[in-house]
Amino acid sequence: MWLSNMAYKRILTIQDISCVGQCSMTVAMPILSACGHETCILPTALLSTHTGGFGKPVVQHLTETMAAMRQHWKSCDIRFDAILVGYLGSVEAVRETAEIAKELLAPEGKLIVDPAMADHGKRYSGLDEEYAADMMDLCFQADVMIPNITEAAMMAGIPYREDYDETYIAELMEKLGGKDVVLTGVGYLPEETGILLRNREGCFHHVHPKVAKSFHGTGDMFAACFTGCWMQGKS
Repeated sequence: MWLSNMAYKRILTIQDISCVGQCSMTVAMPILSACGHETCILPTALLSTHTGGFGKPVVQHLTETMAAMRQHWKSCDIRFDAILVGYLGSVEAVRETAEIAKELLAPEGKLIVDPAMADHGKRYSGLDEEYAADMMDLCFQADVMIPNITEAAMMAGIPYREDYDETYIAELMEKLGGKDVVLTGVGYLPEETGILLRNREGCFHHVHPKVAKSFHGTGDMFAACFTGCWMQGKS
């Protein structure tokens, strides 16, 4: 059962397992464990590879298994101090994840959602408008959402811009409402990128040099690092 006096936190991460590709669950699990937490997993789908660059992967969705696990955990009074959501892969998995968060978060537990559905102005392959709409709903239920600029623009209902400035980002954040947002991939110069945080205390932009190459799984890595450190008590 859930024990509130434990020094470490029980964190559930809900996302796919991509067997090849160094992303999603295989990235998040070791990071959360290295942060000293009890790391629990709920795979939403099993993919032969991730969906970018390997052609059409073999996919086995696990939505029925997710629901059965939720019922088992509920019967055992298992609760989670935090739930980290990443790539889910189907509308049914998004809706099941919402039920899990509603029923199995501990008192004062935190829901952290990386929408993991779009980049560079378009949705990932295999994800339709219904998926995007349901994922947006889940993001707005979260304590913290961690979108990239494409995903944030979709949720804000404004056109995505490859070339943006501080005014565009400010408008984007304003339209996301009063939620705590960690916006990834924000850099105003060609040689930089960074993280923009907006919470009750204000807005903060952390900038670092941009590596001129794309690496799969970096967003998953960041979301896991953020969650692991936040659950350690860091600001």
